[in-house]
Amino acid sequence: MLSRPVDFAALQGNGTVRSHSLLVVRIRRTDLEVTRFGLSTGRKLGGAVVRNRVRRRLREALRVMAPSFQSGWDVLIIARQPVIASDFKSMADALSYLLRRGGVLGGRTLL
Repeated sequence: MLSRPVDFAALQGNGTVRSHSLLVVRIRRTDLEVTRFGLSTGRKLGGAVVRNRVRRRLREALRVMAPSFQSGWDVLIIARQPVIASDFKSMADALSYLLRRGGVLGGRTLL
């Protein structure tokens, strides 16, 4: 997972943006052997319980997709307000769509 402010700043500065009504994804190519993810759930989404639930759902969707990730990417996933009311399948489909468009996801997933 991305955790350092420097990594988030690099994505903000020169990352490619893909958007959906539920999520926004910022993607940047790296020379690393792994693909790293960062999750952003702002206070506009709601209280801590709501934000944590959204993060748990996103992590679960990423866990299922993990075998299909291409190596060498940094990805920041930003949750939008409608993701709260969406079901898991809709959220996972939106995430899969965005990651495919960005080139991070290749091959088949379990979803």
